[in-house]
Amino acid sequence: MPEWPEPQRPDFVQPVRRPPALVKADALAFLIFERPDLDKSERFLLDFGLQVIRRDADALYLRASASEACCYVVRRGQQARFIGVGFELRESSGLDVLVKQAGARRISKLDIPGGGQAVLLTDPLGHEVWVLAGRQHSSCMIEQEPRLPTNTPTATPRVNATVRPSFGPAKVARLGHVVFQTTDFAGLTEWYMRHFGLLPTDVLYLPDGSPNLIFFRFDRGSEPADHHSVVIAGGLTNSYEHSAYEVQDLDALGQSSQFLRSRNWKHAWGIGRHSLGSQLFDYWFDPYGAEHEHYADGDVFTADYAPRYSPMNAAGVWMWGDDVPPHMLPKPNLITVWRAIRLLCSGKLSLARLKQMGAALSAPARPWMK
Repeated sequence: MPEWPEPQRPDFVQPVRRPPALVKADALAFLIFERPDLDKSERFLLDFGLQVIRRDADALYLRASASEACCYVVRRGQQARFIGVGFELRESSGLDVLVKQAGARRISKLDIPGGGQAVLLTDPLGHEVWVLAGRQHSSCMIEQEPRLPTNTPTATPRVNATVRPSFGPAKVARLGHVVFQTTDFAGLTEWYMRHFGLLPTDVLYLPDGSPNLIFFRFDRGSEPADHHSVVIAGGLTNSYEHSAYEVQDLDALGQSSQFLRSRNWKHAWGIGRHSLGSQLFDYWFDPYGAEHEHYADGDVFTADYAPRYSPMNAAGVWMWGDDVPPHMLPKPNLITVWRAIRLLCSGKLSLARLKQMGAALSAPARPWMK
């Protein structure tokens, strides 16, 4: 897949214009979901590799292994839906900025998962956006399995020793990223860049050169940050697409995949390796059909890395593994047609852009794969 650093992008490709940032977020804090059945959600999340911190009649709080702080909240509710996302700041002074300049509302300490201070915003999709500072991150890293060296055709450092990774739930280290689809791509990307100083790492554009998907990372200056922590894609719906959680390596990915199969959870896609971000991946559906990804071995970049621009197509999603499953692409059915008609009639989508989005995603990504 061709890609160009921003200074060398083709002339017709529109650059991403970054607005001045109110604050610079440093990490994802947690995600919040609403679910009718906490028991069912807990069973999946434990098998997926998270750990329960606390549970009461109306909510479930879980963490990963790298920190005692909450990274996943499930609220009891009548429907299954995504509620919101939390961001962490290094300095609490940023909370005051968001209150004064963005109308954020302060949150009582008693209501903050994991303690610290927090304010609450609402993004253009209607999601709760918590912004936190001062959470306790006492390290409680569950010891990962010791890994022996890898033998290659030219070097065999592993002698008289076998590879036997354990069978069981993955030891999820941390929450990695969240992906949104939106009918207002320009508006949502501008909002997140302005409020949290997100940096575009990879930008995918349509045939007319307009961006339609951006992988964003946090601006940590000279300290490396994940290739992406927030991904925003233009589409026909406003929705949560998936979230991702880091595990140790390919062996952890493979064995946890076998374990989840043994527990009769529904597999979504994988195992494979992504192109943009380079992660090894394996996707699973939770009991309500929401995609959750295990990943390992992702790229990291400092703030001085220039954005890369690439044409948008399904082939750019992964390098090897099974073909992109149909559920990850727009379905050619009446529901999709109706959504497109509504957006066209409301003026939120032009016919030209609709055709370009369709062309970008309809071509076979791997024609030799059936």
